[in-house]
Amino acid sequence: MRLPPCVLLLLGLAEALRGAGASGLLELSLGKFRNVLLNQTNPVEAVIRNIASNVTVVIFQVHAQQNSVVISFDKNPSANSSGTGVDKGLISILQPQQTVCSWYLQSLDANQVLSTAISIPYMEKDPIPGGCNLEFDLEVDPNIYLDYTLVDTHIKFAPANLGYARGANPPACDSGTGQNSRWRLRYDVYQYFLPENNLSDMVLMSHIRKMSEVQSIKANGVKMLTLTTDDKTSVYFSSLPGQGVIYNVIVWDTLWNSSAAYIPVHTYACSFVDLVDNCSSLSKLSTKIFFTVLAVLGLFTCFFGHRFWKTVRLILTAVAGIIGGLLLVASWWRFGSVLLCVLLIGLVLGFLFSSMVFFSPLGDYRVFRDDVVFWVTFSSVALMIPVLFVGCPRILNLLACGIVGSYSVVLAIACYVYTSLAYITLDLLRRILNDYFSRAYTNVPFQTNDFIILAVWIMLALSGVTVQLRRERSEVPFPPHPYLIWKRERERRSTNILDPSHHIRPLRERIHSKLLQIKELFQKEQSAGERTPLLL
Repeated sequence: MRLPPCVLLLLGLAEALRGAGASGLLELSLGKFRNVLLNQTNPVEAVIRNIASNVTVVIFQVHAQQNSVVISFDKNPSANSSGTGVDKGLISILQPQQTVCSWYLQSLDANQVLSTAISIPYMEKDPIPGGCNLEFDLEVDPNIYLDYTLVDTHIKFAPANLGYARGANPPACDSGTGQNSRWRLRYDVYQYFLPENNLSDMVLMSHIRKMSEVQSIKANGVKMLTLTTDDKTSVYFSSLPGQGVIYNVIVWDTLWNSSAAYIPVHTYACSFVDLVDNCSSLSKLSTKIFFTVLAVLGLFTCFFGHRFWKTVRLILTAVAGIIGGLLLVASWWRFGSVLLCVLLIGLVLGFLFSSMVFFSPLGDYRVFRDDVVFWVTFSSVALMIPVLFVGCPRILNLLACGIVGSYSVVLAIACYVYTSLAYITLDLLRRILNDYFSRAYTNVPFQTNDFIILAVWIMLALSGVTVQLRRERSEVPFPPHPYLIWKRERERRSTNILDPSHHIRPLRERIHSKLLQIKELFQKEQSAGERTPLLL
């Protein structure tokens, strides 16, 4: 039975109180999670006893949702022996005969902060995460460092080193690039999504346990990419404000087939403390009003777009102009070409279809990191729609009205409830406006809310197309086929003698007449006076 979040919180607080106790001592077991309440004034000492002799390193880590905690080897933290953050840890290299390890924990907040702690053991053949750190403060740093913007999330970590026995000297990090060096190590980057629309700290604590140990990470996370030692230990992902995400890295030794996990990090890509645009309210009032009005126009287009042809032409042409600026709206209004209207409507539908293609896992292929490859492929897919339906403009218009109009409802829902379907077009807009977004992986969760909203989108699109088909089945088909218009006009000119165009002279005579007019321009003008001599 699934317990409510409030019950889970109470149980977590009770466990934390039992774990830390009044003396500030937290007894831990290897591989076991313990919840603990931390504050600023009373540091908690975490202790592990009776460590087996085959264990060479122990990674101790602590996680909180939004308040930073300090983890240190000493009671008085220093820069080279401590770490501060919401997801932090330290690695203890064990000495021969050592059976006890201890660390100190405290919060930077005066209030009680709920956190969870775990210690994970590794053997001598397991690689050491962060063992070749040259960038961060700790000598051996197994932490993953995360920062985010509204556009992308960046994670980076220190390279690992090969494992070694207790009391031995660590392998040199720059001894060469052969199979006996750290260059044989590989890094698998994993991603895990928290439940949608859930900002509970107890939910985070329960799910972060799934991303802390190697086997659990492989079972629950999604592997996004594999890095070699030649690659930079730095990866970008698209930000999903309001959606909790956990990242972790598994380093594995290709020679010994052993592995170890870094310390997982999480983000919601938003702030819990800001008064505006915080994690609880991601959209401004103006944004909600805009997309709500857009949804009303979309529903009108979905169910009545074909009947009100000129209105829909204006709406979809404006959308096409905003998206690509491929054709000028003014020229369309001047010439009123049906073929141009069909092309614009097809481009809008093609744009949405191509966005859905790259919204799938296909969009994360490395070949599409190149902007030229991406945009050529995207444009080719988008142009398939108007090319395929150029002979069926009526069907194209109905599909565009139904699918594009109903998608505007999805965008409006995304202002009130998180849904990954909004990123079908939002990720593409980010790539257009941001020069560096091509480096980001755009994987998104697809959970219960998304299935419900997808069903609503499909239902609206099918209903809109069906209603308009039934309403227009007895009407004269329009817009008419451009080729049929041209053919009918040609027949009318050839048979209707009252049509002025029927009396147009042949092309050869018209060209000859124009040449004569040009020739007359270069002839000298004769005077009107007498030109003959007078007779005597």
